[in-house]
Amino acid sequence: MGKALIVDDSSTEREIISKYLTQLGINISIAKSGEEALEKIKSDIPDLIVLDVVLPGRSGFEICREIKAEGATSKIPVIICSTKGTEMDKFWGMKQGADAYLPKPIDQEEFIRTVKQLIKA
Repeated sequence: MGKALIVDDSSTEREIISKYLTQLGINISIAKSGEEALEKIKSDIPDLIVLDVVLPGRSGFEICREIKAEGATSKIPVIICSTKGTEMDKFWGMKQGADAYLPKPIDQEEFIRTVKQLIKA
């Protein structure tokens, strides 16, 4: 069905998101930092990126902005999943080019519905 890149420094969150995506038949790739994510994207472009905001090094907002600014990656759907869940955070995330912004803890039904909507599953 496709492949997704999960970018999160929390092993617990990566496991939860991985479980949801594999239930949909999506192959998973993992990055623990924004820099690692950008390297992985260069070598293997995913069909979907699930991105945390609070990451070591650069923030998820910066990574999202960079992904959306590059011609080769600008069309990849990005879901930001973050504990930063205020309306201002959501607004800022969407302003960086995110296709969806879901607060943590992630609601499984909402997450799956969002993924299906973005990759037309």
